[in-house]
Amino acid sequence: MTNLPKTSALIPAAGSGTRLGMGFKALVELGGKTLLERAIQNVQPYVDQIWIAIAPQMEASVQPLLERYANLHWVLGGETRQASVWNLLEASDTQTVIIHDAARPFLAADRLEVLLAAVQNTGAATLALASADTLVHTQNGYWNALIDRSSAYAVQTPQGFWRAVLHQAHQQAHQHGSSATDDAGLVIQSGHAVQIVSGDSRLFKITTPMDLELARAFVGVWDAAL
Repeated sequence: MTNLPKTSALIPAAGSGTRLGMGFKALVELGGKTLLERAIQNVQPYVDQIWIAIAPQMEASVQPLLERYANLHWVLGGETRQASVWNLLEASDTQTVIIHDAARPFLAADRLEVLLAAVQNTGAATLALASADTLVHTQNGYWNALIDRSSAYAVQTPQGFWRAVLHQAHQQAHQHGSSATDDAGLVIQSGHAVQIVSGDSRLFKITTPMDLELARAFVGVWDAAL
């Protein structure tokens, strides 16, 4: 971290996880730790501050983490992920921020290091995984047109930004009433380019019960390699 600008990790963790059906997704346990704690541990060595956005009902569950990690802070989340990230941005004051989903527990250190290096140079970068599958547009449930997969990527987190770049993107989105599925999408809407950094197939997002089943099958191998 010697040559890096001061960096905050922002983790929106207030989501109710309706598709998973197990309450607040960030508090779901995986290999003896919550998804939220895994996210904190993954980013902690590389940042100066960690900010999490939580629902009010999560406060008691999060308190032990606040006592365990000295650089951990929390804010209340908003009604949407975008609103939660805005709350996190307003609370943080570092030059650089990374946004990471608590639902992606398998973040390799080398991917985070490469992302942080890219952000220093470009101001906005995201991990993304090149598509290995055939991709098609559909129409009425039928194959309509082939998508060139050589330029198609599945966007992952973490995503990293100069704080000023992301702050402006969120401000513009609020003014125009626009939204995006992630922060890189908002930054693109604001007119700033986003660099693609090679992601990791292990960095899948836990959204459904099947995703959690796969994560539980893999977590022992992951933890043993740390």
